[in-house]
Formats: sequence, structure tokens, C-alpha cells
Amino acid sequence: MGLFDKCFNFTRAEEAMQIGMYPYFSPIQKVRGNTVRVDGKKMIMVGSNNYLGLLDYPRVQRAARKAVTRYGVATCGSRFLNGTLDIHVELEKRLAKFLGKEEALVFSTGFQTNLGIISTLAGKGDAIFADRGDHASIVDACRLSFATVYKFKHNDMNDLERLIVSEEKEAGKLIVIDGVFSMEGDLSNLPGIIKIAKKYDAKILVDDAHGVGVMGKNGRGTAEHFGLEHEIDIVMGTFSKSFASLGGYVAGEKKVIQYIKHHARSLIFSASMTPSSVATVLATLEVIETEPERREKLWAITKKMKSGFEDMGYDTGPTETPIIPVIVGNDELTFMLWKMLRNDGIFTNPVIYPAVPKDQTLIRTSYSASHTEIELNKVLFSFEKNGKKLGLLK
Repeated sequence: MGLFDKCFNFTRAEEAMQIGMYPYFSPIQKVRGNTVRVDGKKMIMVGSNNYLGLLDYPRVQRAARKAVTRYGVATCGSRFLNGTLDIHVELEKRLAKFLGKEEALVFSTGFQTNLGIISTLAGKGDAIFADRGDHASIVDACRLSFATVYKFKHNDMNDLERLIVSEEKEAGKLIVIDGVFSMEGDLSNLPGIIKIAKKYDAKILVDDAHGVGVMGKNGRGTAEHFGLEHEIDIVMGTFSKSFASLGGYVAGEKKVIQYIKHHARSLIFSASMTPSSVATVLATLEVIETEPERREKLWAITKKMKSGFEDMGYDTGPTETPIIPVIVGNDELTFMLWKMLRNDGIFTNPVIYPAVPKDQTLIRTSYSASHTEIELNKVLFSFEKNGKKLGLLK
């Protein structure tokens, strides 16, 4: 078989395009709040991770423009050499203080952050224990490490303990979990994981990409939500959700962060975060710290939408967050519902295997603190009308 044969044999995407049922890589032509323009048509966005509604917040935009004027549009170098700006250092200090950790380090993307942390810390003779629901960046990072990798059943503490007992006592152990799981919107069983970690002398890395800014009284994430911030060894996250920017970070003990800083290939051999991205995060971090009413509104919206879907008869699964899946359970019906919503001007994301189990295909919706009642009611109306047409609802 030739190297490119698999490429020419892949026809599924083209077939979906031909019948107008291809939902991915849709070019968005314009963004105004929660309204986007796609193919010249205005749509209500309920597929974004813009949880706090800061994507086009004037105060944040001004900070980004000011940074471009001062530093230019890029660093044209890695953090290791010429790509460290004073605002990178300022952001790291601010993040460490916000998260209650000794030190923080920023990367160019969240994906690169996980690659850097895990492949640097876990080596030959070590063991990684990852939840089967973890993000793809964690999966790939585990592949890059030379550690033995175990995958435990999603949020199953008995399975985690069964696997961790099977590893040699002397091995260095790292438990890696998402704080908030990005497709179903459920939370990790952090209390249970901490209990097992203490029992077997394991370290914990929490990927809190969808948690920071949203979870906890002060928006510090999943660990704050559970009141367990000081029990977590390492926390990482992205800037592409609540922070409305691009990049990633890791925070923990100073010695650990310094080791990652001088050994993570995804940091050392990548251009650093652009000035505008850094300035955006600094501005949104200030909003997170000083405007708790945004989180309060987000949670009110989350409650409204979850109750609305469930009252109709939809299954929203185990979600406890502003990520609210509408579980359909069938590929064809999932894409048909997506298309009907799109025709009504509702932008959502259809999710099928392998992102979710084959019988758990779903429409992923997610909400922003800036959604209006009118927008939300239109979304609910469209879901109810089209769900009945497809026989998903009575």
C-alpha cells in the first residue's frame, strides 16, 4: 500500500460536502457579540468557548491594540532566546498569584502546554494514569513520553486504583485529568483522585482549560470549586476559552516549573505568544478578578438552558457546567438536527465517535455570559421545533 493511498481512499468528507451535510471548518465572516456571519447569514453562536463574553469586550480590545503598537505583531523568536517580553513575565507572575501557586509558565498554545509538561516530567520508569475522557493533547503527550501509560475508565476510581496498584511501588506516578470534560461538560472526581494519589504517592496534573474563569467562587477553576486547590500539584489551562485569547499555561512549585521551562521542547522550539495575545490575557484576567457578576450571569444562563432542554425531553447527560450536550445517539439524526438548527440560524457543533462513544453522539452547545434572553429563547425554540420533526421529542 502506497503512503498516500489512505488519503485518496478517504472520501467521507467530500461525500458529506456534496449533500450539504459537512459541519466542520465553517469560515466565519464576521463576529459581533454572540452573532456570527456564515455564508452571508447571521447566526446565533452557541458553539464557542467564549464563556465570559470577553471576545470583543472594548477594554480587552484596547489592551490588544496597545500591545501591538508597543511590541509589534509577533516576537519572531522562542521564549528561550529572543521571544520573552516583559509582559510574558508579568503575566506569569499574575497567573501564579491568581492560582495560588509558586510559579507559572506560558506556552504558545494549550496543546503545546500539555505536550511540554507531560513529555518532560514523565520518563522511562515512570507511570501515567489518564482518564479515558481526557483531551487529545493529553493523549498525544502521553505518547511522547517514555513512561508506561495506563488509561482508566472515565471517572471510575475503582479502575484507577486497580491500575495504580498494578504498577511498581518505586515508579514515579502522575495522574492526569481534565477538570471539566470538554464534550459532556461533567467534572472530574477530584476528591476521589486526591484520595488515591495520597495513598499511592502519585502527583496530580489537572487540565483546567474549561474550568478556569468559570468554576469556583473566584473563577480559579475546578479545584477551587471542590475546595481542594492546595491538594493539586500542577494545574494547566488554555487562554482560548474564558481568557478570549490564544496560548496556554502551567502553574505549580517553582522547582517543577523551572525544570519544565528548561526542558520542554514545545516551549523552547516554538515562537512565543504574540504581544496582543498576552495583553488580552492580562486584561481578561483583571476582568475575571474584578467582575464576578459575569460568572453569576453565566451560571443563571446555564441553569435556564439545561432546564429548558430537559423540560423538552432531551438528555443532557452528566453536565455540571456551561457546556450542555444534547445527546442524540445516532450519527444520521445528529447531523440532521445540526443542519436544521443551522437553517434556523443557530450555530452548534455536532460531535460523533471517536470524540464520544458511538451511542452517545450529540450536539454540543456552550454558553456565554453575554447571551441575551432573546438569543437563548430562539435557540430553545429551534431545538424543540426540530426535535419534534425528527421524532426525538414527543
